Amino acid sequence: MDITRLIIVAVGGQGNLLASRVLGEAARRSGVPVRMSEIHGMAQRGGVVESALVFGDAASTIISDGEADILVSFEPAEALRAMNKCNSKTVVITNTTPLPPFTAAVGKGIYPEMETIRSHIRARTGRLIDLDATAAAREAGNVLSVNMVLLGALTETGLLPVTADSVETAIRETTRQAFVETNLKAFELGRKAVN
Repeated sequence: MDITRLIIVAVGGQGNLLASRVLGEAARRSGVPVRMSEIHGMAQRGGVVESALVFGDAASTIISDGEADILVSFEPAEALRAMNKCNSKTVVITNTTPLPPFTAAVGKGIYPEMETIRSHIRARTGRLIDLDATAAAREAGNVLSVNMVLLGALTETGLLPVTADSVETAIRETTRQAFVETNLKAFELGRKAVN
């Protein structure tokens, strides 16, 4: 089985860790070996949270610079921050809704324009899929379902060795019952955004 290396980056509170658990469960249900690791920055303060998932018969969860096959970013500037993990063939999927850091919000820093972010990503990677996952999550009924929208977009690319059905089942079993239907709707909206 080919090895697929996925990096997921987000700001604390965006649901990165839940998205990773859903993908891990989908892989387990599909009989696909998966290894996962997480880096929790100052997540409780809006810091970066990074997950690494390696699908296939890999010996390690470490994804070195230039090794990511896929980068999923819940926040556009976080995609820029993770560019060192990408190469000229990496597929990047990012939300276009910014969550500027505190320094930018108080005028002590500058948040880049979305077109500047797009240009940098396109110049260094193989493909960019950018979508307003926040708007899709609102349409699904819960702005906190951005993670599920992006999982839908990721699944629809066909780059992972898991099916949409296995991810849907994992969503049903991994997320809180009160949010299952909203999360499934968000997942479907993410899939449609890629078509």
